[in-house]
Amino acid sequence: MKKNLVYIAAAGAAVFGAANAYAQDAVVVNETVIDVTNVECKDNFAPASWRNGWFLQAGAGIQMPFVENDHSMVDGSGRHITAVYNLGVGRWFSPYMGFRFSGTYGSMHWNSERMAHAKQASVNLDFMWDMFNSINGYNPDRVFSIVPFVGLGGTFVWDYNNNLSANIRDNDGKIKENQWLLPVSAGIQFRFRLCRYVDFFVEGRGSFYGDNFNNVSGGRPVDINLQALGGLNIRFDGAGMSKYNPCDYAGYVSSLNNQVNDLRNALASSEAARAAAEAQLPCPEVMVTEATATVVNAPLLPSVRFKINSAYVSSEEMVNVYNVAEYLKANPGTSIVVRGYADKDTGTATYNQKLSERRAQAVADILVNDYGVDASRLTVEAAGSSVQPYDTNNWNRIVLFAQPE
Repeated sequence: MKKNLVYIAAAGAAVFGAANAYAQDAVVVNETVIDVTNVECKDNFAPASWRNGWFLQAGAGIQMPFVENDHSMVDGSGRHITAVYNLGVGRWFSPYMGFRFSGTYGSMHWNSERMAHAKQASVNLDFMWDMFNSINGYNPDRVFSIVPFVGLGGTFVWDYNNNLSANIRDNDGKIKENQWLLPVSAGIQFRFRLCRYVDFFVEGRGSFYGDNFNNVSGGRPVDINLQALGGLNIRFDGAGMSKYNPCDYAGYVSSLNNQVNDLRNALASSEAARAAAEAQLPCPEVMVTEATATVVNAPLLPSVRFKINSAYVSSEEMVNVYNVAEYLKANPGTSIVVRGYADKDTGTATYNQKLSERRAQAVADILVNDYGVDASRLTVEAAGSSVQPYDTNNWNRIVLFAQPE
């Protein structure tokens, strides 16, 4: 009984001294304020993932080469219009810029007196610019668009029938039967919306070659092949772009900033209390007969956030996973629930259920594999998009931690 009274007296003296010193010393904390007023608050658009934004193009049209003619055809009457066929595939990686691989095939005729002809097949890599989206803003329901493009490519020409003295010959003196050429091209496309997934297009392209497109060298230094095409663009995902705004995260950033400042205040208070307690030393000697384990009840950080349609934990969010791991190490008897969520405005309910499961599992795998947390202490749950913890949907691409019920 006397020993217990000694313990109580010693503890009371230490607590009284610490409280007295803390009351006398004012604690000053320099709080950090994150300024989000300079963030440009405008909507941005991009495909939800690499699977979005793709389209297939198919069409047909006409072509006419501008190449050397006989002197008797200098008035241009030797040029002929022939059919050409087109197939392409591409992707819009923003509402303003895209690319495509466009292939064409067809015969070409020139010089009516000799009926010179050949066949050509070309593949071009075109870089496309949606003029209306860039000037007037993105509109997924726009009926008419103008799309200029420039391209680089390769052309294979074969089956020449052009027996002229000016024909290009090989090292053996024989007229070349085929050749590869590297043209540059430019053109413009007019696009008309038929429905969400299909556009009708009309476009013109000019391809520019060295002075050997028709296997004849002479006259103008550049040969040109003009093409006019029409056909259909089929958009696999309806050309929808996902919207995001940097200001949607301003409130979340401010809340995290407030949490940091609260933790700084708590740390400063603890440091002041510790300094006050040390000022009372030396304390009465207390005989400790049995060691007791100390459990550190560190707070759980609230969340791990994800980008749209992603289960990848970014380097910015890894600090939150690390703090949860430290919490579990400091509290070996504690288990937690790792619960994933998804934004209900993006994807179907079935897809969001699987996405939230992948997010929760990704965080759990990092805790187990990278930080050595026993997997039996983690319960992985997927809430999908049926439950939205936050009113702002963009905030719900998240994993939250909770104590088991």
